[in-house]
Amino acid sequence: VTETIKFLTWLHDTHHRTAADCLQQDLDEWLASGPTTRHKTRAFFAWAKKSKINTTVRFVNQQPKHVPMLTQEQRLTWIKALLSGNPGSLHYRVAGLLLLLYAQPLVRITALPATAVAVTTNDVRISLGNEPVPVPEPSAGILVELVHRRPNLRTAGGGIANPWLFPAQRPGKHLDAITLQHDLTRAGISVLAARNSALRTLVAEMPPPIVAKLLGFSDNCTQRHAQLAAQPWSRYVT
Repeated sequence: VTETIKFLTWLHDTHHRTAADCLQQDLDEWLASGPTTRHKTRAFFAWAKKSKINTTVRFVNQQPKHVPMLTQEQRLTWIKALLSGNPGSLHYRVAGLLLLLYAQPLVRITALPATAVAVTTNDVRISLGNEPVPVPEPSAGILVELVHRRPNLRTAGGGIANPWLFPAQRPGKHLDAITLQHDLTRAGISVLAARNSALRTLVAEMPPPIVAKLLGFSDNCTQRHAQLAAQPWSRYVT
C-alpha cells in the first residue's frame, strides 16, 4: 500500500495523471528509477486491470537492468543538432533543449506560459522552479525567437493572444505533451533517457537541493539521481 501511494503521488506530481490515465512509460520510468520495492505496486495494477480502471498498462515481470540513459556524447550531439536547426521546427527544437539541458518533463514544458521567459539587457532567464534560471547562448537566442514567433497566437476571429510558450491549434490551449513526445521519439530522441542523463549531469554539477529548487523537482528526486550518479553531496548544508 505504501509503494502504491508513493507511485500515485509521484504520478500526479510529475505527470499530472491518475491511475486511470497512467501510461506504460510512466510505470516503466517509476520502476527503472528507484529501488526494487517499487515492484510491490504489481498488486495494485492487477486490481486496476481487473476493475477496468486501467487495462492498458502492463506490469513487467522483471525490473529493467539499466536505467535508460544517453551518453554525454549523445546528449551533446542532440543539443548541437537542435541548436543548428536540424532536425525539427522552432518549437520542437526549444522543447528538446529544455529536456536535454534542464531535464524538464514534457508535461511541464508544454504548459509553460510565454511569461516564463524573461529577457533583460544582460541575459535571458526562464522560470522552471522557485526562481528564474539563466539560459546560456546560443540556446537563449532560439528561446527568445520562439517567444516572438510562436504559432497559433490568435483565434481565427482575431481573439486574445494565446498565453502559452507552446500554443496548440485550439484557441487558448497549449501543445499536448503526448504530441511532443511523438515528435521527439520519431526524431530519435529517447525522452526518458534524455531526462535521466540531463538530471544526472545537473546533480553532478550542483547540490541536489539547489537543482530541486531551481528546476522544480522534489528533493527526493534529485537526491536519488545524485546517489545513482555517485554524487550524494551528503555534506551539503541547506
